[in-house]
Amino acid sequence: MTQTFRTPQIDLAAILSHQHPSIDLRVETFENSSRNFLKALTGYKNRAITTLSERRKHQAHEKKKLTEKAQAVEAETGQCKLKEIELVAQLEREKEERKDAELTVAGLKRQLATLRDKVASVDTDIEQYRALAQNLHREKNKERSTLSLYASHVSPEARLCEERLSSTIEGVGKGRLLVRFSSIDPADPDREASLVIDISTQNYKVITSSPPLPSMSILVNNLNETRDVYAFIRDVRSAYKSLLDPTEDIP
Repeated sequence: MTQTFRTPQIDLAAILSHQHPSIDLRVETFENSSRNFLKALTGYKNRAITTLSERRKHQAHEKKKLTEKAQAVEAETGQCKLKEIELVAQLEREKEERKDAELTVAGLKRQLATLRDKVASVDTDIEQYRALAQNLHREKNKERSTLSLYASHVSPEARLCEERLSSTIEGVGKGRLLVRFSSIDPADPDREASLVIDISTQNYKVITSSPPLPSMSILVNNLNETRDVYAFIRDVRSAYKSLLDPTEDIP
């Protein structure tokens, strides 16, 4: 508890009654009090200086810490900015790659659509060819049946003609006959001559012959006049015999 200093009361009448009046100013007490005050003031000043010095040190320390923290934050911010730049560049690259990929996918889709169209077209062609093949197969079977029917009704004279003339007759198409002659070249017994006759039209004609026969056109004209196919075959064989074996007498 702070001690309160009180000024003593002066009895002025008592002092004046003395022969040599004087007032005790208590200078020593004042000096002691002043010294104590100055001492206290000096102590306060020193404490204040110490406190201010500590505060300055603390503030300097805090300032240093804040500066270091600010520098660290600034460095981290710089790194973040660099990373941001790298990320932006990477995003741009990925964007370009995605664009290229989308273009590639679009191109592949177009190619796939084109291939599907081609496959569909090929499938359609295959179905058409299958249908055509089936039709041709049916027609061929029909022709075979017809030829088999014709063959079943071949007269004995025709078979006898084949045997006597050493020839074979078979159908090779609609209205066409393949005639093969054997034993026509004494120098080459295995050699054959052949021709294909088209009898599907009003005028008969020879499609091909091997070997070529110079008198074939005359024989075909005689065929169209007589309409006798068996006589035509006999005459053609005789012509081949004369061509390949001039010494042979025509029967």
